[in-house]
Amino acid sequence: MNVLFLTLATIKNINERGIYTDLLREFVKNGYNVSVMTPVERRLNKPTSLNVEDSVKILNVKTFNIQKTSVLEKGIGTLAIEYQYLKALKTYFKNQKFDLVLYSTPPITFSKVIKYLKQRDNAYCYLLLKDIFPQNAVDLKLIKKGGLLHRIFQKKEKNLYNLSDTIGCMSPANKAYILKNNSYLASEKVEVNPNSIMPVSFNNTKLEIPNKKIREKYNIPLDKKVFIYGGNLGKPQGIDFLIKTLETVNNENAFFLIVGSGTEFSKISNWFLKNNPKNAKLLSYLEKLDYDRLIKSCDVGLIFLHKDFTIPNFPSRLLSYLEMGLPIIAATDVNTDIGYVVESNNCGFWVEAGDLDKMQDTILKFTDETVDLKAMKTAASKLLINEYHVSKSFKLINDKLQNV
Repeated sequence: MNVLFLTLATIKNINERGIYTDLLREFVKNGYNVSVMTPVERRLNKPTSLNVEDSVKILNVKTFNIQKTSVLEKGIGTLAIEYQYLKALKTYFKNQKFDLVLYSTPPITFSKVIKYLKQRDNAYCYLLLKDIFPQNAVDLKLIKKGGLLHRIFQKKEKNLYNLSDTIGCMSPANKAYILKNNSYLASEKVEVNPNSIMPVSFNNTKLEIPNKKIREKYNIPLDKKVFIYGGNLGKPQGIDFLIKTLETVNNENAFFLIVGSGTEFSKISNWFLKNNPKNAKLLSYLEKLDYDRLIKSCDVGLIFLHKDFTIPNFPSRLLSYLEMGLPIIAATDVNTDIGYVVESNNCGFWVEAGDLDKMQDTILKFTDETVDLKAMKTAASKLLINEYHVSKSFKLINDKLQNV
């Protein structure tokens, strides 16, 4: 059977680690023929091209710049991408029939491609809902509620949901939100299919470098509890509360490690330059293996989300921490259920974004060792295997396709 994956993520080959590539490898392992459509932004000055990597077809589609660019170009690029993908599809896959089409949000602008494949191939279309747009942009005041852009994107959102045979949501709160705010959707069309990965072996020899050696490499204290934030540093993460945490948490036994990039990186970088904190360190991009080793050498993983979100986000960085057996502190809005998940599974704590007193008290629990850190680490690894293993996501999708 043939599966096509449409994405805005850059995928060079499916042997890379990540929520999408891990899932695609699971399809290959189970006998599917996999094709991928992935963007090549115009800044790279490369034409549309089809490559075959390990028997997987990867169609690199030339697009406008859609990441790390101006709001105007990103908006134009997002609207144009379905036309660019559709043209490339008709050119390079005109003789290939697809049984299954997988696609994720963002973007919400693949409707024409999906409609074409449903009509041409009678393909089963499965949406992996990773972003509830345009409401997230309204929450962050990036677009005006009820304005022209909002109405345009709302229409596209509705088209995408209607075209999809199944909508896989990241968490129960995600599912509840979608059904509550889209009353035209049948409940059986929406299910929980969370972010998932194929965990690396915890005894992986590439990872098995002493924590002391890794901490020394990056000049991180050996005698402190290290709290790591790794991932995107953008508006959705509510970086102001992260900075406030660094400014106000007074705990001589805590050290904060920030690793990432994004639109707000300059803000936090400027704060570091101005304040030169002794209890924190900022790193930009790291190779995946080094990043994994660094996480593994830390004690607690940090998750931040903007306090104004009305949609229940569920950040995939949770999986990176669980994979390395780290307990979690989730500092988020009140609408996401990620805090409930880590607390109910005894592998972390929830703090409402903006509550500095509770953040300080929660950090103190780890530095004073009033929690059983070893038990929480075991619970973190168990949660990953039980709920976020890629085989679970594959089975949900495969069962739908087999029952058509």
